[in-house]
Amino acid sequence: MKRLYGRKNKRLLDNLITYGIVVIAFLVVQFIQAGGGLSSSLKGQLVPICCYVVMAVSLNLVVGVSGELSLGHAGFMSVGAFSGVVASVALQDLIPLGPARLFVCMLIGAVFAGIAGLIVGVPVLRLRGDYLAIVTLAFGEIIKNIINCLYIGVDGSGLHFSVTSEAALNLAEGGTAVIKGPMGATGYAKLATFTAGFLLVIVSLVVVLNLIHSRSGRAIMALRDNRIAAESVGIGATKYKLMAFVTSAVLAGAAGALYAMNYGSIAAKKFDFNTSILVLVFVVLGGMGNIRGSIIAAAVLTVLPEMLRAVGEYRMLIYAVVLILVMIATNNAAIRQFFAEKLHGARDEGRMSRKGAAK
Repeated sequence: MKRLYGRKNKRLLDNLITYGIVVIAFLVVQFIQAGGGLSSSLKGQLVPICCYVVMAVSLNLVVGVSGELSLGHAGFMSVGAFSGVVASVALQDLIPLGPARLFVCMLIGAVFAGIAGLIVGVPVLRLRGDYLAIVTLAFGEIIKNIINCLYIGVDGSGLHFSVTSEAALNLAEGGTAVIKGPMGATGYAKLATFTAGFLLVIVSLVVVLNLIHSRSGRAIMALRDNRIAAESVGIGATKYKLMAFVTSAVLAGAAGALYAMNYGSIAAKKFDFNTSILVLVFVVLGGMGNIRGSIIAAAVLTVLPEMLRAVGEYRMLIYAVVLILVMIATNNAAIRQFFAEKLHGARDEGRMSRKGAAK
């Protein structure tokens, strides 16, 4: 019983540290921004950083916690982005208040991405390993190509759809074409704020961390560690893996809607295979199953290219070198043991000093 309480306290402390890092980072950035210490380029990166943090945390739920390799995560982000944009334009008269409309758009983006995750996940999660990766990669490309062929407009009578041209929408006077095929979505209001991004990160952490430490989360990790043994005691593989997959898609959809609302236009080519690989890099560098590591990796690696802009043409070279060094450091057992020993040594010194003070 004592050991059980010890585990719970350790888990609670670990979660509080994760939340604390996010809150402190938000407050520090707000303080620096209020003092005029942020450049315009870094200000423009604040919302994308929050979006990529949510993407990394949600993908880690699939790749790190569930143990399945997904290469189509940008597809769910794309679904959330474009459904959120359409909702924003359609609801601008009904919900004139920007923050309220942003919340509704993120909610709609999350719902549509969750539906897409359910449609893809039911047949796909019966596959394993490389087969799953290939199918999810194909899904991401299919979504991108569907959006490139899609035209959606809004007028007084509602939404209009076409797969041929903008003229085929037959919009009434005053109607607006929202999605224009390969051109993507243009001409909508920018609603995203850094505060909204911070709140989305907190919500994502609450959802993911509570799922990981729940009974369902333990079933998901049991399937990851030993699928045969887990199924032999009655744990349904498809059910629990689908739970992680759809939850991940929902969070990616909300992040996509927020990302789109940060710009006045967005195109489907932004959510291609490279974006999925970028988010996977965040997960791998932060540590598989390590939610806190994913947050730090996504934030640092998103802002790093902007911080290296001063070195000009060598910027991406230095960025690549940093990626390689971090990858080597995080996957080297000797380095990890060195830092673990240092951490345990610092804890032991703290305990000894507290005991000495008590005497």
